[in-house]
This record gives sequence, structure tokens and C-alpha cells, in this order.
Amino acid sequence: MGPAIQVIDVVKRYPLGAGGFTAIDRLSFDIAQGEFVAIVGRSGSGKTTLLNLLAGIDRPTSGTVHVAGADLGSLSESGLAGWRGRNVGLVFQFFQLLPTLTVAENVMLPMDFARKIPIGERRDRALQLLERVGVGDQADKMPATLSGGQQQRAAIARALANDPPVLLADEPTGNLDSTTADAVLGLFDDLNADGRTIVVVTHERDIRAIVGREVTLMDGRVVADERASAGVPA
Repeated sequence: MGPAIQVIDVVKRYPLGAGGFTAIDRLSFDIAQGEFVAIVGRSGSGKTTLLNLLAGIDRPTSGTVHVAGADLGSLSESGLAGWRGRNVGLVFQFFQLLPTLTVAENVMLPMDFARKIPIGERRDRALQLLERVGVGDQADKMPATLSGGQQQRAAIARALANDPPVLLADEPTGNLDSTTADAVLGLFDDLNADGRTIVVVTHERDIRAIVGREVTLMDGRVVADERASAGVPA
């Protein structure tokens, strides 16, 4: 079984002014199946750009990105959308739940898009996922009535809707108080224990207590890659 994620000599350059801006600079690394990896670094280091490349939301200027068995550069825009719906769960800092749908309907939405789960099973699956993340009693409420922590748990349930092998999270605790943030990170730890590959972009300082590996970016390059438990290079 190959790596869940493989980044090979990737460059991402944005056309700004005369010379442009290089957000990712000749980046190469692998993430094994079932790893829990934190991507850390200062603002502007390239963390979110990298996550967008892994999700197929953005395309590299050059280089190759393989995720969940697919060469993302070989897929069309519609092919990328279909691949993403089946293989990647996305969690964002500001939840991005649709305000006009109930919490359960938000979780069912990716199932409706990917058509991986039979229609008759979608609501039951949504309820099971919401129960698992601890907000089953909020299923038929509107997102605005939930606390930030509850909304993030619902967003994680939505990310799991199609049982994706890879979960990508961009600052998932950045909008939460420290106690709620710890609980959400603990939830990611539980999901990783199931064998799911998880990549989290975060500013959390205590992330090493949870993840198995910490990759530090600076100016779009890896400057440190450590196994968190041992504190030794990967």
C-alpha cells in the first residue's frame, strides 16, 4: 500500500506584481496511510496553500500531488470535485455550515452530491455521525442556534459523511476557546485511531501531545519534520 499523500517537487506561484509570489517552493514529502500530521508555521508560511493543493481546491504551478490514489493534476475540474466528494473530508476554521439547512441536512449534503450512500440511508447515517461527534441532540436545529464548538463538531460530522480515507482541517480550533479546542482535537485523535489519515493546519502549541508527526513550513519549504512522540526527524 502506497502513501496516502505524496507531494513531489511542488511549486505554487501566484502572479503578484512584477515577479509574483511563491507560496510553495519545491516541496516534497509523503504521508503514510493512517498518519495524523500537523502542518505548522507562521502566517504566510504556505500552510493553507498546501492544504488547498492536497484537497484539489487549488492546482500547483509545477510538480505532482497524489492523494488517496489519484494524481490530482490529471483530473478535470469536474473529476476533481467528484474525487474530493468521495475521498476527502474538509473541516474549516469558520465551520461553513449552510445557515438555511438543519444540522442533519448539512451532514447529508455531501452524501447527496457524491451519491455514495443510498438515499434511504442518508439521514440515519447523518444522525449516527452527529451522535458520534457528540451533537446528536442538535440534529434538527439550525446551525446559528449552536455554540461554536457544537458547530465545529457538526462540521466534522459533515466531513465524514462519505467515509473519506483522508481528512483535511484548516485551523479547526482557531475559532474556539481552549477547552472546546482540546475536545475537538481529541475527536480528531479518535478518528485517527480508526485508521483515517488526518492532516491539520494549526497554530495550537500543544499539538504534539496528540498528533504523530509535526511538519513545520517556512517560506513554502519544510524546515522541520518530526515524529511528535519521539521528537526526532521523520
